[in-house]
Amino acid sequence: MANEKKLTVEREAFDLNGKTCYSYFVRGTVRGREVKAQLIPQDNGGYVILDIVFDKSDTAELVIGTISITNDKGKTETFPSYTVKNIDDSGEVFECPVKAARKSDKTKLAMLLR
Repeated sequence: MANEKKLTVEREAFDLNGKTCYSYFVRGTVRGREVKAQLIPQDNGGYVILDIVFDKSDTAELVIGTISITNDKGKTETFPSYTVKNIDDSGEVFECPVKAARKSDKTKLAMLLR
């Protein structure tokens, strides 16, 4: 997916039953309005991975790619893929695949990437 825009993923702490948890999102402006699209890991185990990716930082890079899937009739469809990425001080790369939390977040994310 050819995309010139660079989005930063942010994390924000919140308390859930006495435990510190995080929400992950990108934000920007669309038609003069502040827009915030929530992201979640591809599966529930991914929250541990996101903690590792973010480590001591509250920001990371959103990497946009594509996934191609061919159905049983031979038709190939292409979809965007999203990965949160950080590079530590030693140059080691840490990544976690993410997706939009809800359909509305998917739409907001698409708007932010235009």
